Amino acid sequence: METNTPRMFRVKAVAELLDVSAATIYRAIESGALRALKVGTGKGALRIPEDAIAEYVKACQEAALASTPQLPVVA
Repeated sequence: METNTPRMFRVKAVAELLDVSAATIYRAIESGALRALKVGTGKGALRIPEDAIAEYVKACQEAALASTPQLPVVA
């Protein structure tokens, strides 16, 4: 039986993938900038779907481009 369940990553793995601290990933999750799922009962564990990582990176790239000052065109 084949399922279409997206691959899930731990916070630490995402932090290493993006070369940032785990605290940065937790802040992104808490702010709503990065989707994550709580798996399990009680305290549970956070897992981040693969497509959520791609969305987050794209949003970061767009924000960086938007904040880059545009140089005036000299004719």
